[in-house]
Amino acid sequence: MKIVTRVVTGLAALLVAFSGVMKLLHQPEVVATLTKVGVAPYITLLGVMELLFTALFLYPKTMKLGFLLLSCYFAGAIATELSHGGPVLNAAIPLVLVWVAAFLRDRSVLLPTATSPATL
Repeated sequence: MKIVTRVVTGLAALLVAFSGVMKLLHQPEVVATLTKVGVAPYITLLGVMELLFTALFLYPKTMKLGFLLLSCYFAGAIATELSHGGPVLNAAIPLVLVWVAAFLRDRSVLLPTATSPATL
C-alpha cells in the first residue's frame, strides 16, 4: 500500500509541479490558454502558487494545508473553465489525483475520525 500511495502522490505532485513550471517558463500554449480566460497577467503568480502548494502538500507536517490550498486552486480553475467553455478535465484530473493521494496518506483528510475535535 505504501508503494501505491507514493506513486499516486508522486504523480499528483509531478503533474501540478509540471503545470507550475510551464507557467513560469511562459510556454506559448499556456500563455494562449490563460489569455483566453483573462488571467494571463497573473501567469507567474499562478505558477509560483502551484509549486508552493505542491511543496506544502508533499511535506507531511503541512500536507493538510497543501491539500486544502490545491483543492481551492483547482476548484477555481474548474470554475474558470466552466465559465469560459473550456475543458474542465485539465483542472479536474490533477484535483482527483490530489484527493486520492491525500486520502491514501491520511484518511482523516476526507473522513471524520473518532478523535476529531468536531466530534468531542
